Amino acid sequence: MTGTIDGLRLHPSTTQLPVETPLAEPLQSTLSGVARMLVHAGKLQAKAAEDLVKQAREKKTSFVNAVIASGQVSPSDLAHTLSSALALPLLDLSAMDPQRMPQNVIDGKLAHQYQVVALSKRGNRLFVGGADPTDLEVIERIKFATQLQPEWVIVEHDKLAKMLSNAGASASETLESIAGGEFDFDIAEDDATPQQEAAELADVEDAPVVRFLQKMLVDAINLRASDLHFEPYEFHYRVRFRVDGELREITQPPIAIKDKLSSRIKVISRLDIAERRVPQDGRMKLKFGAKSIDFRVSTLPTLFGEKIVIRILDSSSAKLGIDALGYEKIEKERLLAAIYRPYGMVLVTGPTGSGKTVSLYTCLNILNQPGVNISTVEDPAEINLPGINQVNVNDKAGLNFSAALKSFLRQDPDIIMVGEIRDLETADIAIKAAQTGHMVMSTLHTNDAPKTLTRLLNMGVAPFNIASSVLLITAQRLVRRLCENCKVPADYPREALLKAGFSEDDFDGSWRPYRAVGCSNCTNGYRGRVGLYQVMPITEDIQRIILAEGTAMDIAEQSKKEGVRDLRQSGLVKVRAGVTTLEEVLSATNE
Repeated sequence: MTGTIDGLRLHPSTTQLPVETPLAEPLQSTLSGVARMLVHAGKLQAKAAEDLVKQAREKKTSFVNAVIASGQVSPSDLAHTLSSALALPLLDLSAMDPQRMPQNVIDGKLAHQYQVVALSKRGNRLFVGGADPTDLEVIERIKFATQLQPEWVIVEHDKLAKMLSNAGASASETLESIAGGEFDFDIAEDDATPQQEAAELADVEDAPVVRFLQKMLVDAINLRASDLHFEPYEFHYRVRFRVDGELREITQPPIAIKDKLSSRIKVISRLDIAERRVPQDGRMKLKFGAKSIDFRVSTLPTLFGEKIVIRILDSSSAKLGIDALGYEKIEKERLLAAIYRPYGMVLVTGPTGSGKTVSLYTCLNILNQPGVNISTVEDPAEINLPGINQVNVNDKAGLNFSAALKSFLRQDPDIIMVGEIRDLETADIAIKAAQTGHMVMSTLHTNDAPKTLTRLLNMGVAPFNIASSVLLITAQRLVRRLCENCKVPADYPREALLKAGFSEDDFDGSWRPYRAVGCSNCTNGYRGRVGLYQVMPITEDIQRIILAEGTAMDIAEQSKKEGVRDLRQSGLVKVRAGVTTLEEVLSATNE
């Protein structure tokens, strides 16, 4: 019999059964099955075969296990002999990828009891690998359990045992060995539905999966990660962390745990575990004794299961202070001068993940005093700030940015923070609030500060409203910070430095650029991140350009005359100070 399984060619063994081989002693009539074949092939003496049959019967194990344990016949000789005698295909299991083999087709207990493994499935045929094809009981059991037609393939006993052992360990011992610690999830009892409570009990029983999730969250916190990605694919499952802005693959747990892990995360995030067709958003909290950390959870249906992204919401980042964010002295002075004004609008711009929210929270923390009423509307509120009234957007209930803003104006606010200005209605209400005695802070998605003003114009905001309400615009990016322990001076060509934006006056010998190396205290030479900022106050000259409906280029040229650094120049200042590398700055400001 010849054929293929997943592209691997199956073939009968090249070992042929000897013709008219004289036996050293008469073949006993009590021998049958595998024992008789081995004696016929000259691999085993008849008396030794009889003894092994008795041992197997006494120990209640199979003859194949007994003969392999005795060491009298090697797994390879046994497989080749049975393949030749029964004209069955022989397959080298070490050439098979376990992830590509059918999962959960044969019950785990059945597979371990009879020492079989599902190799491939084609139509109603199931190719079953095993070392003892004379066991008719297992074929009937598999046929009944799977409703498929089993077809036997000979595999070597030792390789089969190793594969079954690894498969059993992958979902339990392996996960259990990498997880541990004294921590637990904070689940509000009054928020849990009966369905969720039942699922929670089922998941708690699967302790390895529970500990695996806890271990991943703790590792992410220790590595200072901002996000965890749990990603299912056709043949594997991977976990990645975003550390210092870059995704790193951490582990590839067994693909069999993906549904249990997804259910566990959903339960503690108070999501609907039965709904797998639409995205869901939730929150959860991990408790370490007296300390607790919040997480934002997002699920997304993909081809091979639900991808889950968990954002770590570190409230300490909002309390670092403005100096820790990387503002230069002049930039910090401009920003503080604007937010201490009694009314007006301050806008923070940049792409997703550029640290806009942390910058706004830092400003709110500075302004958060007992005599000040601060209200925020966010989608969602990422960090809980005591003393500040935070509102989550709820589109299903009709609570969007504009509806919340209208309500805020009746709540006697001093300072209002809008998570993002997305449309003309929100922009109009925010500007009116800024014009009527309130400090308004918000974000926009634009590339730099001058383009923010043209973005508002394109939304339909009147030029005179922009000129009279906007006080300052900050554009920002995040770059990785060099590790102080291992950074070394870099020898960049003079031409490269000039092309990057340095001037001839910068080559005065007072500084040297550095490059990343890497050590045990960092990741590839970097540790943490620092911001690049373009802080542009709206001066009278810029107001005139806005009223004249000038372009972003006109505004950028005027701001440059007024000493405002663009993002590239801000990055070059960090390079001169040895805070980051030229490569990081060029990557973040390559527009």
